[in-house]
Amino acid sequence: MAGVSSATVSRVINNHPNVRPEVRARVQRIIAETGYQPNAAARTLAGQRSRIVGLVIPQTAHILFTDPYFPRLIQGVTHACQVHDFTLSLFLFHAVEDEAKLSTRILKRQILDGVIVTATQIGDPLVREMLASDIPFVLIGQDGTEAVSFVDADNEAGAYTATSHLIRLGRKRIATITGPMNNLAGVNRLNGYRNALRDRGRRAEERLIAHGDFTEASGYAAMQQLLAHHPDAVFVASDTMAVGALRALHSAGLRVPQDVAVVGFDDLPHSGTFNPPLTTIRQPIKRAGMIAFETLLDIVEHGLEPPRRIILPTELVIRQSCGAAALS
Repeated sequence: MAGVSSATVSRVINNHPNVRPEVRARVQRIIAETGYQPNAAARTLAGQRSRIVGLVIPQTAHILFTDPYFPRLIQGVTHACQVHDFTLSLFLFHAVEDEAKLSTRILKRQILDGVIVTATQIGDPLVREMLASDIPFVLIGQDGTEAVSFVDADNEAGAYTATSHLIRLGRKRIATITGPMNNLAGVNRLNGYRNALRDRGRRAEERLIAHGDFTEASGYAAMQQLLAHHPDAVFVASDTMAVGALRALHSAGLRVPQDVAVVGFDDLPHSGTFNPPLTTIRQPIKRAGMIAFETLLDIVEHGLEPPRRIILPTELVIRQSCGAAALS
């Protein structure tokens, strides 16, 4: 319709400088009159870029909708995608078996420029598949593989700070509710708890350590288990589990913080509305999502090597649940 070749139209669409002004104006007028849009699939094949990135959450889908951590993380990734004019494709799994299909659905079809993976287990086979595929990817969190790029919070330092805070408040029997031990965040937060006690000449009693899985129900069950050993404080490795722990303490007729002080980890948006408001370790969840995308973009542009390892700082947020606010 414009009386030019398809190559000339392509140069106009892609703002190539080597097009005469009158030809550019004629092509742009035809585009406006017809409402023409370039075919996205064809452009992907021609340019070897789709401007689509995947966010993989290798958990059963219900966790996404019950744990406030994930919506905040997705918000950060989405914001970064919008800034850079990328589209985000979210991959959820209704069953663990569905994760095995990811390689066929995503990696072998080469429909994505890169992938962000979160909430992985230690030694997750998905990570090995992605390494073998050479697709650009980055983890939010760690799985223990040295060759993998990741963005993570300083989980061990955060747990160390939380436990040290309870020690400074004069608490003697400090328990912990851990995250899952097949997840490095859970392992590192337990290490931080142990190290804080050790550095102050205390021994970590195994009976004061109860394991959870980052869900509210597991926090409730773990707190019930700990009550038999009479803790006067508990560091809970996630705010979501802390909700369950607070419920268990209230059900047992115990006062927080007078009888048992509680410190969580995450500083989710509603943590300040708990009863009582929760002292917690703030990790930059939304920022981690944004930085993960920026890191992935760097990998897309410059390659997988060397692995990028980004550890983000945490900070203690003091509210009423630990008793410090009442003392000040």
